[in-house]
Amino acid sequence: MNIPVVDLNNFLSGDEAAKQNFVCDLGKAYEEVGFVAVKNHGISNELVAQMYHEAACFFNLPTDVKQKYEIPGLAGQRGYTSFGREHAKGFDAADLKEFFQFGQEVEDGDAIKAEYPENVQVEEAPEFTPVMLHAYRCFEQAGKALLQAIALYLGLPEEYFDRQVHNGNSILRAIYYPPITSEPASAIRAEQHEDINLITLLVGASADGLEIKSMTGDWIPVTSLPDQIVVNVGDMLQRLTNNKLKSTTHRVVNPPREKWASPRYSIPFFLHPRMTMSLACLESCIDEQNPKAYPDYTAGEYLDERLKEIGLK
Repeated sequence: MNIPVVDLNNFLSGDEAAKQNFVCDLGKAYEEVGFVAVKNHGISNELVAQMYHEAACFFNLPTDVKQKYEIPGLAGQRGYTSFGREHAKGFDAADLKEFFQFGQEVEDGDAIKAEYPENVQVEEAPEFTPVMLHAYRCFEQAGKALLQAIALYLGLPEEYFDRQVHNGNSILRAIYYPPITSEPASAIRAEQHEDINLITLLVGASADGLEIKSMTGDWIPVTSLPDQIVVNVGDMLQRLTNNKLKSTTHRVVNPPREKWASPRYSIPFFLHPRMTMSLACLESCIDEQNPKAYPDYTAGEYLDERLKEIGLK
């Protein structure tokens, strides 16, 4: 199965016909597949290379050094989370990964700053945090444009999501899957799951392994091509649209035995709104054939519930 490819320039160019075609193509992809590949997304190849270089610099540090940056009480929302801490919802086995998370930097005096912990600076990898925070802003800008297109597809005002994602609770996560050194108990590095947030933006990982579950139940390998990012729908958007836009199930599988010695790095951007945003199903997405599927939640309430389910709280 080919993941549909869209060009963000068509949405931003000022050409109204190109913009409408982009909106239709994006919405159709999210209804039928749940994933889309995006060209001209604004995250340069140079920045991507920097991100992966700095991630490797951090994760190659000794374990006791990395553990200095694991902050108790933050549920992994900032800083380091050690190997085996997180598991997928509904599964007891831990994912075979460790990760480091960066969050929102409020720079405009917004009172919401008090709700967010400070980002963690790593003494031994001084460029790690600055590079990731620069990437955070680039992902945020691309994600905002994609949400504007999604709003138009849903028949909402183009700026519907703008205020909700301004200084939102988004997370940039650098993930490290270490080399496999003995026969694993499972063929899965990260068990099947759906993302919590509105949308997830992912630049190409350092190795294959990502698979998505098609509408027919088949597992399809996904590899980001150069100059593209893969963007998928998360559970918050699925709830808001009463299942019109599907949060696609995906997983990361182990490499073939001859590649066990190779680690895998991945850096997804989880675009979250402000925690006060209502996820109550849109009235326009509810009818006799599609009755309301979810109780009313705020984004903060839903995030808290999910962090408990995956073992971080």
